[in-house]
Amino acid sequence: MSPDPEVGGAACPLPPAPLALGGRGERREALRAFRGTGGFALLSAIAILVLLSTLAGYLARIGALSQIGAALDIQGSRAYHAARAGVEWGLYQVLDPSNATVVAPGSGTWPNLPTCPAATTLTLEGFSVAVTCTAYGPYYESGNSHTSQLYTITATATSGTVGNGGYAERQLSATVSKCRATDGSAPSYACP
Repeated sequence: MSPDPEVGGAACPLPPAPLALGGRGERREALRAFRGTGGFALLSAIAILVLLSTLAGYLARIGALSQIGAALDIQGSRAYHAARAGVEWGLYQVLDPSNATVVAPGSGTWPNLPTCPAATTLTLEGFSVAVTCTAYGPYYESGNSHTSQLYTITATATSGTVGNGGYAERQLSATVSKCRATDGSAPSYACP
């Protein structure tokens, strides 16, 4: 190193000499050292790609299952409302105030409470709704002139085929009573 007069006489380092590879053996060793690091990087890149593709497949599967679950929830809700409509239809058949089965208290068929409607299958917006009715009674109240009868209406709404992904079924029941009184007023003779 030679002193530099402009820097105050301090010595400046010289740039390093270029790497001189002398013989064939030195070149091979340099290439082997370089090749060893390149293989590790390639394996790491492949592992990361496999991991990311597996994660993407997993997320796609979760998304598909989420959509299927939402569709089944909606179909189940539709089945519930179809069954509810079936129950309301059955209740109307029993509780209709202008029911033709009403007779006067003195008649031979008194109290002639409404009979259950026959088992019926309704079709509502793609759902098959089976409606059944069971009557219990009549029950006579002692001490007054009331006669009551209980009715259980059951509606089962189904859509699709059992075992199929789009199958939905809901069943609802309602129990009501109908009362007739000899001291009631025509035409329904309802209990007070």
